[in-house]
Amino acid sequence: MDRQPIKQVLTIAGSDSGGGAGIQADIKSMSANGVFAMSVVTAVTAQNTEEVTDVFELPTSIIAAQIDAVFDDFDVAAVKTGMLSSAAIVETVARMLKPQNVANLVVDPVMISKSGHLLLKPEAIDAVKIQLFPLAFLVTPNIHEAQQLSGIEIKTLADARRAAKIIHGFGCKHVLIKGGHLPSDRATDLLYDGRFFNVFKGEFINTPHTHGTGCTFASAIAAHLARGQSVNDAVQTAKTYLTEAIRHSLAIGHGTGPTNHFYFLQA
Repeated sequence: MDRQPIKQVLTIAGSDSGGGAGIQADIKSMSANGVFAMSVVTAVTAQNTEEVTDVFELPTSIIAAQIDAVFDDFDVAAVKTGMLSSAAIVETVARMLKPQNVANLVVDPVMISKSGHLLLKPEAIDAVKIQLFPLAFLVTPNIHEAQQLSGIEIKTLADARRAAKIIHGFGCKHVLIKGGHLPSDRATDLLYDGRFFNVFKGEFINTPHTHGTGCTFASAIAAHLARGQSVNDAVQTAKTYLTEAIRHSLAIGHGTGPTNHFYFLQA
């Protein structure tokens, strides 16, 4: 019996030298969720569990060449974007992805690191909303990012619903507002498809070691979309996976430790 080829998923994001977030987290999360991960590096960060100390953006020409190389050779079932850093990089990524008609584009609008380092320049925010969101199947902002994108202060699920409607208006098919920082409903995520809301309640795990959770979640969703799940099922499967990765998070380094992407391999 012929075996079906493994689904191939592309991440377009920045590199984290500490290995807990960014491209590194994306590849681990995608691999743990049963797909083959490919990567386009947009920027290199000098980063550990405590802080981001420096960022070097790659030239847009090499970013475009990486995207070309992947699409020329692989059957890309889904794409996830993370740290895009500048308006020029956002514009390049959008320009390269548009003719590919990617069915499952998950945009994680990474704006700021946990240590407070700006990962998306202010002038790039409009480029993300105008050029990238209309191509997206799903956009996955956390509370802080959703506030910045919508202009609404989010303290409750009702606030999140209002923000989701505004963000959906930028042209994406679905919005998932991640509730890890929601004061009233911790670990509750809100999915909006333009008509209906779906609330995903989860267990809040009280641990400081949550570095890379946003990257991990979005990448796991992209993996399950690539494998043919509906958006609701992909979000739920990814949320269950992320909860366990946080539960088994790693107390390594001297700051915010990373999630444990391969917790299920432990003896």
